[in-house]
Amino acid sequence: MPRILVIEDEVAIRRVLVKILTEENKEYEVDEAEDGLAGIDKIKKEEYDLVLCDIKMPKMDGVEVLEAAAAIKPDIPFVMISGHGDLDTAVQTMRLGAYDYISKPPDLNRLLNTVRNALDKKELVKENKRLKKKVGKHYEMIGESDGISRIKEMIEKVAPTDARVLVTGANGTGKELVAHWLHEKSERSKEPMIEVNCAAIPGELIESELFGHVKGAFTSAVKDRAGKFEAANKGTIFLDEIGDMSLSAQAKVLRALQENKISRVGSDKDIKVDVRVIAATNKDLKQEIEKGKFREDLYHRLAVIIIHVPSLNDRRGDIPELISYFSAKVAAEQGMQPKAFSEKAVKLLQEYDWTGNIRELRNVVERLIILGGDEVSESDVELFASK
Repeated sequence: MPRILVIEDEVAIRRVLVKILTEENKEYEVDEAEDGLAGIDKIKKEEYDLVLCDIKMPKMDGVEVLEAAAAIKPDIPFVMISGHGDLDTAVQTMRLGAYDYISKPPDLNRLLNTVRNALDKKELVKENKRLKKKVGKHYEMIGESDGISRIKEMIEKVAPTDARVLVTGANGTGKELVAHWLHEKSERSKEPMIEVNCAAIPGELIESELFGHVKGAFTSAVKDRAGKFEAANKGTIFLDEIGDMSLSAQAKVLRALQENKISRVGSDKDIKVDVRVIAATNKDLKQEIEKGKFREDLYHRLAVIIIHVPSLNDRRGDIPELISYFSAKVAAEQGMQPKAFSEKAVKLLQEYDWTGNIRELRNVVERLIILGGDEVSESDVELFASK
């Protein structure tokens, strides 16, 4: 539930603002402060998603409140309330970090649109922080086989550029890992990497998910919402299983790549975006083009660099190293001691047909760590990892 603080010394205006906000959205929880000092005291003690703050107030004016709040909780968006003589100061507050300003007396539509957009920005900031923490993890590609060595070399060359990359390979081979490694080694690594699983989103919702929507664009669109492309601005967007994307969404992605612009569903307003696109698929996109299920022009836009991730059956020499890596990782996650695997156990696992690739191997190693003996033996593998 969004929490909003209204800091306004004029009682009548403060009550009007509170009434407008609470009647517009029953989910808004609106708090009040009668002056700047009281407002800062509340900001110190409470968590707010947005602050509406008058500029001219006794004791502590709006500029001072904005500067003080920035030192305490810098992520709270501020919308300043300005009288007719305060426009220059209102512009100054935006240079100091305010999201926007509205004039007195407040125009209903202008106020509500500004509040909705400011709250959307707050959500994007939170999402970006969460994703930056996730990106802060170190992603490793385990193995020294020819196929993996070639991928590592390509990543070293391609990552520092903004070239679009298409990652191909069967399910479970590690396409997502390649995408993360490209982002981690790029100039955009300090910005978010936004992941979109195109196969997991219903076709009728994929455009809204990617590009956002405006209130009323469709039945369930109760407020404006930013999409993944906006969230990924200055960073990377990873379009996983892009072969499952609808043709209409493909057309919009093509426009985004051509013009660096997107528009929210239900809006004709263009929004500029600066996004690096990495896509992945387990399908043969050239066959999908022949079937009329994938746009050829989009394929050529995406496939500037193609990185193919080999199946585990094609890199069996990496299995001993992968077993050792997963053993340590799983043991740490489960609060157990890592287990050694006997030579015969490893050899037997190398002979298996790994239709589920790396993902399947990790699951088998986890099973053996939990159920196997102090040292995982050949008989443990035959008993617990049978196909």
